[in-house]
Amino acid sequence: MKNSKHERGNAQFRQLLVREAARLMYEENIKQYHTAKWRAAKNLLSRGGIKMCKIRTRDLPSNGEISLAVYQMAQMHEGGTLTRRLFSMRITALDIMENLESFSPRLIGSVSTGRIKKTSDIDLHLFTDSLETVENRLEELNWPFEKEMVTIRYGGKFREFTHFYVDHEFPVELSVYPENEIRIRGRSSTDGKPIDRLSYDRLLGLIEEQHADAWYEYLEFGDGSVTRD
Repeated sequence: MKNSKHERGNAQFRQLLVREAARLMYEENIKQYHTAKWRAAKNLLSRGGIKMCKIRTRDLPSNGEISLAVYQMAQMHEGGTLTRRLFSMRITALDIMENLESFSPRLIGSVSTGRIKKTSDIDLHLFTDSLETVENRLEELNWPFEKEMVTIRYGGKFREFTHFYVDHEFPVELSVYPENEIRIRGRSSTDGKPIDRLSYDRLLGLIEEQHADAWYEYLEFGDGSVTRD
């Protein structure tokens, strides 16, 4: 009986962690699941009234649980605006991919999966052995950008990659990989599965399937914009 009560307490605490971590990612725009989990645990314990003498890693919710909770929170607060914004972001991604086609762009992240929120950005992977050509192309397009070296765990090792942050209709993050790594996929921090990278044609097919009416209007009137909050 004692163990049963302990397990129920852990399950309740886990659900509280999911909601608090999701709130932190949605309202305070915390980017990393790991950070959101531990900050959520700290917040809950500091409020008192929760009997938990030690937090174990296995007691923490999965990234997938938190991702779903963030999306549900966005749906609750943003409603129909979310669908219009997703379409607009996907149209913007199409345009960017067309302009950067020489770097074999691939769309990943929330715009790919559809689980966006108001602070989501457009994440694209580019493949080239020349960073200079990416910079030159961005300057040629007159797209303001900032460049940063980012260390990430990739293929079981920590490596540095160049990221370009582009000031566009929506925030855009371009991650640059060596050209020969286009067929090598890292694993998603959300579900641990290989990252699904969408090509231009796959993204176009997704738009035609999931946004048929909006896509028809866009082709007819050429306006896929949505008011940003």
